[in-house]
Amino acid sequence: MKFPDMTKWKAKLPRRVDMERLLIVGAAALVVVLALRGGEEAETTMVYAAPPVSAPAAAQTDSVEMVSTICWYEDGDGYLVPVTRQIPMQDGIAKATLALMVESSENDLAAARMGLSNVIPEGVSIDLDIAGGKARVDLSEESLSCASAEEELLMVQGVAAALCGFETVEEVSFLFDGQKRSQLTHGTDVSGVFTQDSVNLESVATFSDSANADAVQLYFPSASGRMLVPVTRTVFSPADLPTAILELAKGPKTDSGLECPIPGKCGVKSVKIKNGVATIDFTREFAAVAQESDGGHQAVQAVIYTASQFPGVKQVSILVEGEPFHPEPQTATTWVNSAEEVMAQYPGVIEID
Repeated sequence: MKFPDMTKWKAKLPRRVDMERLLIVGAAALVVVLALRGGEEAETTMVYAAPPVSAPAAAQTDSVEMVSTICWYEDGDGYLVPVTRQIPMQDGIAKATLALMVESSENDLAAARMGLSNVIPEGVSIDLDIAGGKARVDLSEESLSCASAEEELLMVQGVAAALCGFETVEEVSFLFDGQKRSQLTHGTDVSGVFTQDSVNLESVATFSDSANADAVQLYFPSASGRMLVPVTRTVFSPADLPTAILELAKGPKTDSGLECPIPGKCGVKSVKIKNGVATIDFTREFAAVAQESDGGHQAVQAVIYTASQFPGVKQVSILVEGEPFHPEPQTATTWVNSAEEVMAQYPGVIEID
């Protein structure tokens, strides 16, 4: 399956809207481990919980049980971005998640409040069957109305990424208006299966040893710094945690419009996984992120989400020259791009009480 260079896409800009404040509560968890040394004061080591991949325990809001889910939207630069939202507990959470991504007056308002756009065309109805780790999605005929191949790819990859966020789904195949198709209206290949692994695929030159290529997913801050954007990078070395962290430190492609969360000249001293804890030791330059306006929050999050894609990683410990790194604020969100946080930072919406 061939994917176009995402960095060259022209995205439609969401319109500004006025609406009531959307009450969405982001979930956060932080594990603090106290290591006592004989005759010394207790030392606090920050160990961050890795993000869950499916809905956690529900919260109670105004007598309505709520659950976290991750929707995928298009940002102003043409990237697919995940946003954590709270929805009422119900049967069929996966289908309900996709329903939030369909263009409609209500969904468009919610997306626009975050500076984003929905990726499923208006009027699309969705049938969903999940069994044995495989999801089959049937999108109604309105899904064939995308204006370009780029919009088609955003739609199918966004749907696949949302479904693969649930532990019960490993891959996604599509039907359109009840029929299996090899291509969509503008030529997008939909003959195979989709996973989250190909979201925002970086373009690469063709190498003779492409058969040995693999991919890792990296999280980079958007140009505005409001959101983390996952990017799939092709690597010609083992697609493991050390490789992913080294690639993260290299930063995004220069023409990507994304930012590097790791300071320049910062090196990676070691990367280890033991008993579910990934310990990443950076050189002293990493400490500079604490001077950022967010106190290093985005840098820590980028490391956590990049590390969390690997099986067995339950927690992430960040060191600088072997010593615990203490960012401000002293919390680490375990759900990517909390809708509440994104809306609070988006300047394009005027609040009216």
